[in-house]
Amino acid sequence: MKFIHSGIYLAVLTLLTSVVQAGDIIVHVTTKGARGKGGGVVYIQKVEQEFPPPEEPAVMDQKNLVFHPHILPITVGSTVKFKNSDDVLHNIFTPDACAEKINLGTWPKGESRTYTFNEEGCISVMLCNVHPEMEAWVLVLQNPFYVEVGEDGTYPIEGVPAGTYELVAWHDRLKSKTQTVVVPAEGEIQVDFALSRR
Repeated sequence: MKFIHSGIYLAVLTLLTSVVQAGDIIVHVTTKGARGKGGGVVYIQKVEQEFPPPEEPAVMDQKNLVFHPHILPITVGSTVKFKNSDDVLHNIFTPDACAEKINLGTWPKGESRTYTFNEEGCISVMLCNVHPEMEAWVLVLQNPFYVEVGEDGTYPIEGVPAGTYELVAWHDRLKSKTQTVVVPAEGEIQVDFALSRR
C-alpha cells in the first residue's frame, strides 16, 4: 500500500512539476524618434511546440478612417476578419507576397472580409485603396508568447516554458532588436529594450 501511495505521489509530483515549468518575461521598452507612435510587439521567435490557430478569427476594424488595431499580432494559420464600421466604402489590400498580395475588394459599412495568414514570419502592411493615408500591420508569429507595446512602459509575457529563446522587439517606425533570454522554470526575468531609428 505504501508503494502504491508513493507511486501516486511521485506521479502527482511529476505532473505538478511539469505544469509549473514556466516563467514570465517582464519587458521594459523605451522608444526614441517614434513621433505619432503606432506601437510595437515583443515576441519569442521560436518555441519548440505546435500551436494550433484559434477557432475564432482575430478582428481588424476600420473606423474613423483608421485601422483598429494599428498592429495585429496573430499565430500562423489564424484567420483575420476585416470589418468596415465607417459610413464610407473601404478597401483592404497588401503588396506583400507573404500574404499573397491580397486585395479583398471594396465594401460598405457593416460588412466584412476574411483572410487566413498561413506564412510564418510574415509581416504584412495593410492598406486601403480608397484612403491612401490608412495603414496597419499584421504580424504572423509562430507562437502566442508575445505582448503588444504602445507607449514607453513595462509589459509582461506570462507563462513561457522554461528555456533559452530569441526575444524580438518589433516596431513599425523603429529598428527592431533581438536579445537572447533564458526563462526560468519559475519566477521571472526582466529584459530592457531601447528602440530608436538607428
